[in-house]
Amino acid sequence: MDDVNWWVWPVGGAVLVVAGFLSALLPRARARRRRRLLAWSTARAAIAAASVSRDACVADVPEAAELLARAELTAGARGGVAAAAAATEQARRADRLWREARP
Repeated sequence: MDDVNWWVWPVGGAVLVVAGFLSALLPRARARRRRRLLAWSTARAAIAAASVSRDACVADVPEAAELLARAELTAGARGGVAAAAAATEQARRADRLWREARP
C-alpha cells in the first residue's frame, strides 16, 4: 500500500505550486487588461472630442488636422497603454488647437 501512495506527495506539491502561481498571476493579468481598456477608452473619447471640435471650427488648422490623423492612425494600429496615451495626447492637442482657432 505504501508503494502505491508515494506519488501523492509530489503531485500534491505540484498542485500547490501551480495554484500559487495562478493566484499571483491572474489578478495582475486582470489589472493589466483593465488598464489597457481604460487607456484606449480615454483615447477614443479624446479623438471623438477632437473630431467634434474640428467639425465646429470654420478655420483650417493643418497642425491640428495632422495631430488628429496621427492619433487616429495610432488608435487604428492598436497597441499598449503607451500607444493609447500617445493617441490621447495627440487628440487633446488637436482639440486645443481647434478650440483656440474658433472665433
